[in-house]
Amino acid sequence: MQIELQCRCGQLRARLDSDRAYAHARCYCKDCRAYALWLGADDILDAQGGTALVATPPQALRFTAGLDALTCLSLSENGLLRWYADCCGMPLANTTRDSQMAYVSVMSGSMQADAREAAFGAPHCVVNAGSATGPVRATPVATTLTAARIGVGVIAARLRGVRNRVFFRADGAPMRVPHVVEAPRD
Repeated sequence: MQIELQCRCGQLRARLDSDRAYAHARCYCKDCRAYALWLGADDILDAQGGTALVATPPQALRFTAGLDALTCLSLSENGLLRWYADCCGMPLANTTRDSQMAYVSVMSGSMQADAREAAFGAPHCVVNAGSATGPVRATPVATTLTAARIGVGVIAARLRGVRNRVFFRADGAPMRVPHVVEAPRD
């Protein structure tokens, strides 16, 4: 199933092949929360400060419009690349800094709600529950199974020579220069 993604103002658009996704999860880490708050996108956080995301190989994602609005930041010199639409500040995805790592986490809030619900249902895996701002139930079995599924997918992609060409250029550099920002982490 193809799920439409877009930023708040509609300038940046993409499609995600949900059949290729690894998992629908909710992350409570302080960095995901700081990223959303720095962009003024606290509406993507749940009541306990979690961010819903879909873990997927990058080749399952294709930008269809407004790619010039895509930019990225990082919360440290070596941290994840956090991609967003600079036209409206909508968080879109996270990647590692390594173009050989065929993995991306796409923010669920950028997806059409009805299509997201039909494809994935509610997030079934909770990550970093200890950093939540309120009580959440950890999902150790689901988290372990999800990590294994992602690991197998990433290793298989590396063995096949798959690279992240969605967010990186052919030379391995990010398609946008990441801006390192100081964002408070609660």
